[in-house]
Amino acid sequence: MQETTPHPEDGKRHVFDNPRNVRLVIYALGIACVVTFVLDFVIHRHVDHPWEALFGFHAIYGFCACVVLVLVAKELRKVLMRGEDYYDD
Repeated sequence: MQETTPHPEDGKRHVFDNPRNVRLVIYALGIACVVTFVLDFVIHRHVDHPWEALFGFHAIYGFCACVVLVLVAKELRKVLMRGEDYYDD
């Protein structure tokens, strides 16, 4: 197991300072995504709109929403970003 040095600011270590813990969280989230996608075969859903009945609709919709959110945030950063010396005036 790899040990990490404490942060110089506060002397405390964070649980995600260890790369093994980061990998475990990523694998756990991946497994949760696969399980919920597979459960789409088993669980009967009551849908309000016809496109919700498509297999994997919620997973695809959520993925597309995250991609759009990232792309919009990248463009919004260009509008809202200030220079490094903005508060030095």
